[in-house]
Amino acid sequence: MRPIRQAADPPEDAECRSWPEFARIRFVTPASARPRAAKADTVLVKAVDDARAAAVAIGSVDAVGDHLGQDTEGDRVVTHYFGCLLPGYVGWRWAVTVTRASRSKAVTVSECVLLPGAEAVLAPAWVPWEERVKPDDLGPGDLLPVSDDDYRVEPGYVTPSDQDTLEVVRDLGLGREWVLSREGRDDAAQRWSDGDTGPNTEIAKAAPGHCGSCGFAVPLAGSLGGGFGVCTNERTPFDGRVVAHAHGCGGHTDVRLPAPSEDAPEPVVDTLSYELVPLELDQP
Repeated sequence: MRPIRQAADPPEDAECRSWPEFARIRFVTPASARPRAAKADTVLVKAVDDARAAAVAIGSVDAVGDHLGQDTEGDRVVTHYFGCLLPGYVGWRWAVTVTRASRSKAVTVSECVLLPGAEAVLAPAWVPWEERVKPDDLGPGDLLPVSDDDYRVEPGYVTPSDQDTLEVVRDLGLGREWVLSREGRDDAAQRWSDGDTGPNTEIAKAAPGHCGSCGFAVPLAGSLGGGFGVCTNERTPFDGRVVAHAHGCGGHTDVRLPAPSEDAPEPVVDTLSYELVPLELDQP
């Protein structure tokens, strides 16, 4: 960078001193180091016929439409766009990139491809299979493999590489090779809490009690048991499902029928008393 002197307000004793001594220095980036936009190459901009011939060679005469414009990609690099007339490619366009050597007028075609435009019909974005598979998709005989780097599980007592110890663990039945990791437990707890068996549902808010105090809720083992259990009330829609302790429904064990009252209510229709009604006899 080169310094540029810029004037500043003179001090009070400037009368006895020269002005340049009080100029302040400001550093700016030289113009040669600043990024600049590439200029459109006249020769390449006019090479519409060469670009069209390249597109026709890839497709056909009937597949290449009108010239739609061009973009300057860099120094002596221009991309020409042509409409695509192929069936099924509405909104697509042919993109032909041309270039030339320095001090040469010969135009060279670098590439010719079909690119989607703003109104092109495109396939939906690709979604990994582990995100596409839903719980209901798993049927009898289907396999749902777990990747080796799945963060939800971690080795149990030993690592898989320790084969000698692993065989002893299996023979003695001391535990499983893989167990749920802390991240896996946190994900499961968050998923269950946010679901329809969590504390924020309408049925839970209107419940007379929480599942944590219900006799039908069996707590889970391990650290997840502090917040979740399994419902065993067959008369509720949550039978056999994991429910949060803060969840609840009308099937709580504290719900009881009111005690019968000794005072019988007044009958709606009086069937016990009677009244005399005069009987009119027919005259002869």
